[in-house]
Amino acid sequence: MEETLFDISGVPVAYISFDNDSTIYLWNGKPVAYLYEDKVYGFNGKHLGWYIQGEIRNLNGLICGFNKFAADVYTQYEPYKAYKQYSPYRNYMEYSHPKPYFGRVKSSESLTSFLMSGAK
Repeated sequence: MEETLFDISGVPVAYISFDNDSTIYLWNGKPVAYLYEDKVYGFNGKHLGWYIQGEIRNLNGLICGFNKFAADVYTQYEPYKAYKQYSPYRNYMEYSHPKPYFGRVKSSESLTSFLMSGAK
């Protein structure tokens, strides 16, 4: 099962593959992060943020992206995905940060750069 992640302008840029240990892939097939409970971790071991109620949030609680059901903008058509690349080894996870206040403010950082900060 897969779930598409859109950036704040409604462009599909990544997806979660729940069949592959909740790995998050960019649309080009590159694995960049994964879900552990409600937390988003990079393969480099960094705690990047949270995935709560269909929204990807950074460590400051700002919205970086969302799934189709949590979107408050028009979501664009999803083109064909590239083949999935092999996932790298998951580094030791750093301690998770405390949850900040989750408002409705969107991040100026793109979803792609947010997720790439967890790539090896």
